Amino acid sequence: MNMIEAINSGLDNMMERDENVVIMGEDVGFFGGVFRATAGLQEKYGKTRCFDSPISECGIIGAAVGMGAYGLRPVPEIQFADYIYPGMDQLISEAARLRYRSAGEFIAPLTVRSPFGGGIFGGQTHSQSPEAMFTHVSGLKTVIPSTPYDAKGLLIASIEDNDPVLFFEPKRIYNGPFTGYYDKPVEPWSKFEEAEVPDGHYRVELGKANIVRAGTEVTVLAYGTMVHVAKAVVEEHDIDAEVIDLRTLVPLDIETIEASVQKTGRCLIVHEATRTSGFGAELSALVQERCFYHLEAPIERVTGFDTPYPHSLEWAYFPGPVRIGEALEKIVGELKS
Repeated sequence: MNMIEAINSGLDNMMERDENVVIMGEDVGFFGGVFRATAGLQEKYGKTRCFDSPISECGIIGAAVGMGAYGLRPVPEIQFADYIYPGMDQLISEAARLRYRSAGEFIAPLTVRSPFGGGIFGGQTHSQSPEAMFTHVSGLKTVIPSTPYDAKGLLIASIEDNDPVLFFEPKRIYNGPFTGYYDKPVEPWSKFEEAEVPDGHYRVELGKANIVRAGTEVTVLAYGTMVHVAKAVVEEHDIDAEVIDLRTLVPLDIETIEASVQKTGRCLIVHEATRTSGFGAELSALVQERCFYHLEAPIERVTGFDTPYPHSLEWAYFPGPVRIGEALEKIVGELKS
């Protein structure tokens, strides 16, 4: 399966198992979603369980909060993460705080699906990565898969969770992993073992990172599309790096991160979002606090720039192989000399 098929399979599985699971959003019903992730679900489960909403992100999230309090498990889709901002008040002021302010009497078990990130020439209105904004909010969980297997397992775990979850889908890798070399043809997921997705129900636990490549010289922390870019770069540079796919930003598997950095003594953080107040800043602080006496070099970050995502200069903005390679060589330079 590719990631779209895996997400569709996860939604289908949960709708079949739990009649309270409801899908809503712009064009998710009859049309099957702009990326076809919900294709066939309205036909199978009916218009009351998979339905199109008005073009109102605030209304979509607000309705989902009410549905969750009522006992349903809504899965609202925000067609692109760039459009999630009108719904932030409902997410922050209502969904994230409902359990706390009701002393556990009400919950908001909604899972907000949204494609995010660049690499498709979407420009400033279809390429943003707003994940760090939600990691700042107590009561929200933030999940980002990087493979079809994880996409289905993490989505099922998110829907079954009683807290509101932001489920960001890296659209650049819907159809295949991306190494950062934009001028090379895309390899389909069918060539990779991570595309072997079971048909039935399974969970990938939230808060558990995945070591996608073991190593001893430097720890590379990444998520989403950047996992594949980072892995390709370390192998090209013949650096014995340990690449960790965070999978979930909140809850964060800090134990795996800490153990790895204590082993390698070096840390590189990679993400596509803008640099200032990006999630890499939080990761850097945590590594510094917990691994200070083990660090042999300053922590490095390779990120997007503090500008809107440019259309014509997309690959200059994207944290690609050149910038990641330079950071790696800077960190491990003394080991190679």
